[in-house]
Amino acid sequence: MSQALRNRFTAAGFARLCARSLTVGALLCSASLSFAQQSGKFDEDFDDEEKPWLEIAVQLPPAPQAANLVAFYVGPTTTAVSSIDLKSLTVGSDNVVRYTIVTKTSGGAVNTSYEGIRCETAEKKSYAFGRSDGSWSRSRQNKWKQIADIGANRQDAALYKDYFCQGGMLSGNAEQISDRLRNKRPIDLSNNR
Repeated sequence: MSQALRNRFTAAGFARLCARSLTVGALLCSASLSFAQQSGKFDEDFDDEEKPWLEIAVQLPPAPQAANLVAFYVGPTTTAVSSIDLKSLTVGSDNVVRYTIVTKTSGGAVNTSYEGIRCETAEKKSYAFGRSDGSWSRSRQNKWKQIADIGANRQDAALYKDYFCQGGMLSGNAEQISDRLRNKRPIDLSNNR
């Protein structure tokens, strides 16, 4: 922004502009000048455009411990058991719910991953995959993907719809989400009717 334009938006510059006006607009200028003098100056960075979303830097949590795992209902056709490590569950300043999920198949295989869900876009991201020694292997697929609500592998959709999000918005803070998971109490949608 040029200095001349910046001066127009200071209280003194606004007063000069108002002094030139001899119409009803002068009354509006007077009221605006009073506000400008009270606040010191107009906000130079104000704009009507939405700021782009920025993802925060992610720190991987410690390996999940069995005592911190809470199983949640995925669906009637699911044979695997999916659990969230409540100690890993966070809600970042970017409104992403991040958590460690552990899925045990009926055949005994165990899959562990650290993931995130964005309620506003109904997307998920895998940050890392757990190894048997408790370490993490960073995901090579570092992109957000649409959440699929299909078949037996609908863990992400169950978390999105039943525990994390409501109407495309984050439904509570990390403590409230953990409480719903711990008490096996999905989001009450009856309040939205």
